[in-house]
Amino acid sequence: MDGVAASELSIFLLATFAAALVAGLAGFAFGLVAAAAWLHVISPSDTAALIVGFGLIVQGVAVFKLRRALDWRRLWPFLAGGALGVPLGVAVLEWARPGQLRAAVGVLLVTYSLYALLRPGLRLFTNAPALADAGVGFLSGALGGSTGLGGILPTIWCGLRGWTSDAQRAVYQPVAVAIFVMTALWLGAQHCCSHPASRSSWKSWPAFGRNPLDGAPDEFETSAGPTSTHRPVSAE
Repeated sequence: MDGVAASELSIFLLATFAAALVAGLAGFAFGLVAAAAWLHVISPSDTAALIVGFGLIVQGVAVFKLRRALDWRRLWPFLAGGALGVPLGVAVLEWARPGQLRAAVGVLLVTYSLYALLRPGLRLFTNAPALADAGVGFLSGALGGSTGLGGILPTIWCGLRGWTSDAQRAVYQPVAVAIFVMTALWLGAQHCCSHPASRSSWKSWPAFGRNPLDGAPDEFETSAGPTSTHRPVSAE
């Protein structure tokens, strides 16, 4: 199995299926669900790369449907800030310890889950300047570059801007896709993906694309890739 332990591959596939199911029902949160399990079996850099890859599919389809509703006057500050933040986030993967990134992502997941559950009544920033949007874009780019979870902050910020649900969706989804694209380019340039699970991620596509209400999928034919030696990621 390309040097990947059966237990790790099982966790990887189950997490991918669960994340795809949640994303299909709610329209978002693929990365949040997947990261919670993937970080236990693959490195943070590989987790970020895989979230970016799958996120491009999930969010890319949604953005294509929203293409006529895009407001570039609202989008450009986020995109400009994100373009500056992504390189910083990718650089974090070069020097941060895997254990530190796992802990940081865990805190982020718990914090965002509590926010989504409690929905605290925060003050709206309806008249916030474009510079504030660019700041959120920068932080989102840094977060996306280091964890692949670049869509969290734009989602929260668009709600605090007091925009309608449709207007929010027409901003945070394109911003997330743009950050995914920029992160993918930077990760590719840095050659961050080294774990066999990321090179064997094709195995998760049947789980990712399958509708849970459909019958069993057709036979999925694959060809095994080169065998490599698996070395567990240190949880320092």
